[in-house]
Amino acid sequence: MTEPETLRARLVVATGNRCGYCQAQQQYLYEPLHLEHLLPRARGGSSDEGNLWLACSLCNRYKGDRTHSRDPVTGRRVRLFNPRHQRWHRHCRWSADGTEILGQTVCGRATVVALQLNNDLAVLVRRNWIRAGWHPPAD
Repeated sequence: MTEPETLRARLVVATGNRCGYCQAQQQYLYEPLHLEHLLPRARGGSSDEGNLWLACSLCNRYKGDRTHSRDPVTGRRVRLFNPRHQRWHRHCRWSADGTEILGQTVCGRATVVALQLNNDLAVLVRRNWIRAGWHPPAD
């Protein structure tokens, strides 16, 4: 394997082969998960393994070069969730029906809004994954 392939293989193991933000599992997506720069290159981030995680195309696109967003409850500008250093279940949880991601902390709420984690398409897809017995992911 070449270095990029071994890097991706290590990230697949570290991430459980799912998006660090919306938790979408690679096996149910139409395209490969992206190598996401936690600190975007546009903001000085490197392509070193410690600054990379896997993200689906929607989350990666909505995140763009953002590092912060506003918490809709407090109005505070806070750092976005970092899936490499923070635990998803500490900051987010699934709604009772499993279709929406609910932020539990200022960071979680800001990330849900900034990355539009409950956009119409995501909720529709999750609803169908639930019907198929594929969602929410088991931890």
